[in-house]
Amino acid sequence: MALFLSTFANKIDAKGRVSVPAQFRASLVNESFSGMVVYESFINDCIEGCDIERIKKLSESIDNLDPFSEERDAFATAVLGGSMQLSIDGDGRVIMPENLLKKVKIKNDLIFVGKGSTFEIWEPKKFNEYMLKAKKDAKTKRNVLKATK
Repeated sequence: MALFLSTFANKIDAKGRVSVPAQFRASLVNESFSGMVVYESFINDCIEGCDIERIKKLSESIDNLDPFSEERDAFATAVLGGSMQLSIDGDGRVIMPENLLKKVKIKNDLIFVGKGSTFEIWEPKKFNEYMLKAKKDAKTKRNVLKATK
C-alpha cells in the first residue's frame, strides 16, 4: 500500500499542470495505472488524493453495503462519481481538474500534504491556518494516540 509523507509546495503552470512530488510519484506507480485519483475532501476544504489501490478498496467497501440503500448510493455517487484519475506524464506532472481547483480556491500555488494512505492538496494560506489548528488539536489529544507493537 502507498505511504504518503511530508509536505511539498508547488506551482501550477499556465496549462494547469503541476509537478507531483517525487516521493509521492514513487508510491503512485502501479502495474494497472501510473497516476493518482483525486476528489473533493469530505473533511477539509481541499482536494484529497490516493493511489488506484486505495480507491479500489473504497469501492469494495461501498459494494459491501446494501445494494439498494441510500447510503450505498450516496457513497458511490460522492466518492466514486466525484473521483478523477490523473495520469502522470513523462515529466512527473498531472493536469489538475479546473473544477476542483476552483472549489478549493487554488490559483497558482498549492501544497501537497502526505497523510499516510492518502494525501491532500491545499491552497497554501488555508493549509497554514489548518496546520496551526491541527498541531494544537494533536497536542491537546496526544494521549489518544497509542503506539502499537
